[in-house]
Amino acid sequence: MKNEQLTTDEYDALELVRRGVKRDTAGACVGRNAKRLSGLKMLEYTRDGRIVLTEKGQQVLFLRRCIKSLGALAADPQATLDADVVRFLSIKSHIAPLEGGGYVLTEKGRETLDDITRQQQRR
Repeated sequence: MKNEQLTTDEYDALELVRRGVKRDTAGACVGRNAKRLSGLKMLEYTRDGRIVLTEKGQQVLFLRRCIKSLGALAADPQATLDADVVRFLSIKSHIAPLEGGGYVLTEKGRETLDDITRQQQRR
């Protein structure tokens, strides 16, 4: 199995590609990370030379947004979340709506966030 732990720079490169590269050159951040990310099947080159995210790359970015949202909710129940993240975390029973607005982490959500935190500390 390949080492798929990504650095902050690699996540930034994926995010830049997701937003769309406007120039002929992808930029330094994408250039530094494109080889490894394409090897991990998160980026690919199209026939016309553009760099695009694969489905796997999109999933990695979405999961990162979900993890960041769990952390934000742990700190502030009124944190602003994207609708697709709210839908996913609600379906997975990680968050529950509050009566006055906002969301709260469920027991399952807190356990998940704790597990993720422990894994990141081991790295």
